[in-house]
Amino acid sequence: MIHHLKGQLIEKNPTYLVIACNGVGYMVNISLHTFSLIPDSENISIYTHLHVKEDSHTLYGFYQKSERDIFRLLISVSGVGTSTARTMLSSLEPNQVKDAIANGDVPTIQSVKGIGAKTAQRVILDLKDKILKVYGEDEVFVPQDNTIKEEALSALETLGFARKQATRVVDKIMKDSTSPTVESIIKMALKNL
Repeated sequence: MIHHLKGQLIEKNPTYLVIACNGVGYMVNISLHTFSLIPDSENISIYTHLHVKEDSHTLYGFYQKSERDIFRLLISVSGVGTSTARTMLSSLEPNQVKDAIANGDVPTIQSVKGIGAKTAQRVILDLKDKILKVYGEDEVFVPQDNTIKEEALSALETLGFARKQATRVVDKIMKDSTSPTVESIIKMALKNL
């Protein structure tokens, strides 16, 4: 119904924005990801999703169209509401959510507060094909070799690093390097942790 808003930024908070458009102030709920991308300039443009329920009309805003697309996919899953989807996009970047779903990475999705194992599995089961169809194999990061990743993570855990933090760093290293080895991943991870 409301595709986007373009207007003057009146108020900016980590959870919502107020945008004035032609004399009307719109309160728009946002994720932390969007909050981090929105400039402090007066005039902004933001993509929106209007969520209509029996007792409320709630507007959600996204700085990037791709984040809104992922949000809409997430809320299409039974048991995932708008607040859970917003929490996912606040805890993980949209690309991390997309990659976790495409790779069937239950622990990453389950790492989001309020998401249990069953919900994480349902999200992956319901959205894996849609994510691959919408974004294609090129835009989704599929790890070259999970055993290399697991060996590197195991070594980093032994060295005392938290698995969640180490996983984020190792995923980025594997995405950026062409032919990673366990040793090279660990060395680069130690520099970034």
